[in-house]
Amino acid sequence: MKKIDLNSWNRKQHYHHFNALSNPYFAVTIPIDMSIAYKRAKDHNYSFFAVYLHACMKAINQTENFKYRIIDNEVFELEVIHTSATMLREDKTFGFSYILFTNDFEQFNINIKNEKERIENSSELYPPVYDLNCIHCSALPWFSFSSQKEPFSGLKESIPKFGFSKTYNEGSKLIMNVSISVNHALVDGYHVAQFADKFQQYLNFE
Repeated sequence: MKKIDLNSWNRKQHYHHFNALSNPYFAVTIPIDMSIAYKRAKDHNYSFFAVYLHACMKAINQTENFKYRIIDNEVFELEVIHTSATMLREDKTFGFSYILFTNDFEQFNINIKNEKERIENSSELYPPVYDLNCIHCSALPWFSFSSQKEPFSGLKESIPKFGFSKTYNEGSKLIMNVSISVNHALVDGYHVAQFADKFQQYLNFE
């Protein structure tokens, strides 16, 4: 974990401006081409969710500003970002997972399966281990959306939040709308674009 020197940071004024707001988050929804990722998942009998989430987490871990967190009014860059995704149970309630990230897809897929098994065999909402080294995300495969709003605690937050919609066909492409909510004190539109470009590259296995 690396502390950011706010006095020498080129975003110092931006940070102080947005951090003073009661809700400094901004949100966008971006259509992402899932065609290649979906085919890869089906060809190899992988979970489509695991394939696109792994691509997402690889992109996040290579986008510096998505790794920033505010801790005790200081900004830190964390080393590795994991994911806390909602996972549905058979009774249609859900639990919050905590999936450890690794560049190795097979291990990441195992980590997802382990969390899914834990949640399916528990009534607990929260994972036994949790920290700020994560993103929050929800898969909403029942419907598509053009915008989406995450709930907020009212406290100062700095964790990026993602929503993944139902896929739909657009010509020859399979599209998923991905909502991205980020704290503007840490992340600007430019950094969201950096992430989106990397996400698409990893989905295309480039």
